[in-house]
Amino acid sequence: MPVMKVVIAPQSFKGGLSGLEAAKAIHEGVLEAFPDAEGVQVPVADGGDGTLDALVRNTGGELINSRVRGPLGAPVSALWGVMVDGRTAVIEMARASGLALVPPRQRNPRITTSYGTGEIIAEVLDRGYRRIIVGLGGSATNDGGTGMAQALGVRFLDSSGKELPPGGGALSRLARIDMSGLRLGVMEAQITAATDVTNPLCGPNGASAIYGPQKGASHGVVEELDAALDRLSGVIKRQFGLDLRDQARAGAAGGLAAGLVAFTNAKIESGIDLVCEVLGLDVHLEGADLVITGEGRADASTVYDKAPVGVARRAKSRGIPVVSLVGSLGVGYEDVYQHGIDAVLPIIDRTMGFEESISRSYDLLRKAAERAMRLLKVGQTLDLTKARGIDGDLATETQSPPR
Repeated sequence: MPVMKVVIAPQSFKGGLSGLEAAKAIHEGVLEAFPDAEGVQVPVADGGDGTLDALVRNTGGELINSRVRGPLGAPVSALWGVMVDGRTAVIEMARASGLALVPPRQRNPRITTSYGTGEIIAEVLDRGYRRIIVGLGGSATNDGGTGMAQALGVRFLDSSGKELPPGGGALSRLARIDMSGLRLGVMEAQITAATDVTNPLCGPNGASAIYGPQKGASHGVVEELDAALDRLSGVIKRQFGLDLRDQARAGAAGGLAAGLVAFTNAKIESGIDLVCEVLGLDVHLEGADLVITGEGRADASTVYDKAPVGVARRAKSRGIPVVSLVGSLGVGYEDVYQHGIDAVLPIIDRTMGFEESISRSYDLLRKAAERAMRLLKVGQTLDLTKARGIDGDLATETQSPPR
């Protein structure tokens, strides 16, 4: 009997497990039910949390620690890395400009800045790298990437020619963008903005409206920030001829995606598609019987190009069934069934508090994977029983004497 091949491609379970740890836990669970199964671990990410691990740490690349300006201006240590090819630098903007770096009571997207992300880009260029992937997710900022651009020598001026202070709120006074001081090498670099969302820069589905509240913005501040990004997009269109206001994905990371396009000539791509290409997921899917993916929480937002549906998209093009193991279920999680995922199974096995679930993540995920595989074994048994029944009926019909 052929050995079952299972491709295991989860993303990180935020606060609990890295993508690699999640893949190992799932693999152990698979082997509990099918000891002879071939498990292929391909931990993924979608441009947000875990992208650095997926592209650098897990593949033998080099990690580098830099000291840069954090979202509120204080110094922070931020990891970035170089892929195993020795040519491509990978930056997770959240490491320098992320929401996790700002205490809840200090969150204020009117003043937080993406400057530190720009400092890392500058260091990458100084070290001679000209291929750069910037993962966009988990930002504390809403400045349209202007902080990042300031770190690269761009100046944002008001009507009197005075340079604006950091933060998205100040952009309401933006009159002109001065690119004359842009750092050498920026426009020669091949920069890719890897996103895990599809939101435009402005409007009811834009960066401010959808993500501003989680960064500390009240309803009034959301309106202020949206108007400020609208002003930024207007100046960019007037000066550079780029219309970014309603472009899909431009609103990622508080509009940093738009800023990367406008000020570094970057290209915006689906983060999960980029990661899957780099990791060669399509090659690993050849001959696979099942794909198991997973994430910390499945809800209506999962279908907007998060890692599980990105993995499922590739699996379903080959007719491979997909199971997603998740830490919790949110409103609208059923939408994933229309995007290639065949079953979603929460890993929690009894009532427990959040802290306990985080501390037990590895064991919970391992056991959930085992349960999923044992259900698969039941299905196989039913198929075999049905097949035998049909064979038996055919045999009876063949052996019965004519009437």
